[in-house]
Amino acid sequence: MVDVADVTGFPEMMDGRVKTLHPVVHGGLLALRDNDAHMAAASEHDIGMIDLLVVNLYPFEETVAKGAPYDECIENIDIGGPAMIRAASKNHAFVSVITDVQDYAALLAELNANDGATSYPFRQKLAQNAYARTAAYDAAVSGWMAKAIGEETPRRRSFAGTLAQSLRYGENPHQAAAFYTDGTNRPGVATAKQWQGKELSYNNINDTDAAFELVAEFGADKGPAVAIIKHANPCGVATGASAEEAYRRAFDCDRTSAFGGIIALNTTLDGQTAKAITEIFTEVVIAPDATDEAREIFAAKEPPPSHHRRSSRSGGCGRHLPSGCRRFSGAGPR
Repeated sequence: MVDVADVTGFPEMMDGRVKTLHPVVHGGLLALRDNDAHMAAASEHDIGMIDLLVVNLYPFEETVAKGAPYDECIENIDIGGPAMIRAASKNHAFVSVITDVQDYAALLAELNANDGATSYPFRQKLAQNAYARTAAYDAAVSGWMAKAIGEETPRRRSFAGTLAQSLRYGENPHQAAAFYTDGTNRPGVATAKQWQGKELSYNNINDTDAAFELVAEFGADKGPAVAIIKHANPCGVATGASAEEAYRRAFDCDRTSAFGGIIALNTTLDGQTAKAITEIFTEVVIAPDATDEAREIFAAKEPPPSHHRRSSRSGGCGRHLPSGCRRFSGAGPR
C-alpha cells in the first residue's frame, strides 16, 4: 500500500481538493497493457500500472441527509474519486474497480479462484456497477442542488435507485420487474417494515403505495382514517372516532371489492381493528405502527380456503395467497 502523495510526488493540498488528479495515477489506470506505445510512455515517465482500484466516495448523500448547510454539502462533493472510478471502469479490460463494500467478499473469492487475478466477465460486472454508482452520485448532487437553489423544473433531472427486491414478474406475468428505492426516508411502502407474509408483488407495491398516499391526505391529528384499494381503485375511504370505526365505514363503501384489497391506516393498528380486518382476506395492511395484540392476531390468521383464491388483476394467472396478510408498520402519513 502506497500513499498517493508518494506516487505523484505532490502532497495533498487545498484542503484535500487536489490529491489524485495526476498523470501518474490516471496513467496507471488508463494504460492499455497490450499497447506498446502506452507501455513505453508509462516506462518513460515512471508510471506504474494499477490493477485494482477501491474507492469510497465522499459521503455526499449522508451529509445531505443529516441536514448539513450548503457549504458543507459542497465540500462533500467528491471530484477525484469519480474521475478515478470512470477511468478504471473504462479500462476494465485490465483494471478491477470496487465502489461498494458489498463487493469485497466477491472480490476476495474471485482473487482466490484465479491465483490473485480477476476474470474479464467479473471486471465487466464491476465496471457496470461502478458507472451506476457514479451516475447515482451525480444524480444525488444535481437533485440536491436543484432543490437548494429553488430550481423546480431543471432542464435535466436525474434519478437513481438501489435494488430493494427482485420481483417474480411485473404487472402481467410476461413482464419483468424489480423494486428500487432512492435512499430517502420519505414515509411509505419503500421505508415500511414488513412484519409477516410473502414478499410483495409488483401490483401489491403499486396498490399499497396508492392506499398509503390516499390515507396520508388525512392528518392523524384530525382523527383515524382508513383507505381500501383494490387494483389501483379506491374501494372505500372513511374517518371515524376510532380506527375500527373508520375501517368498518370504509369497508361498507364496497364490501365486495374490499376482499383481497389493500388497507392503509393513518394511525396505530390496534387489536380491535385487526380483528375486524381479519374477518375477510386482505392482501396488505399498512399503518404507522401496530400493537402487540394486533400483530398476534395477524400472525394467527389462517390462509383462505382454496375456493377463495383469486387470480391476479391481469386475469387468468392464479397465484398462491399468503397466510393471513402482509402487514407493514412504520409508514405513518406525512
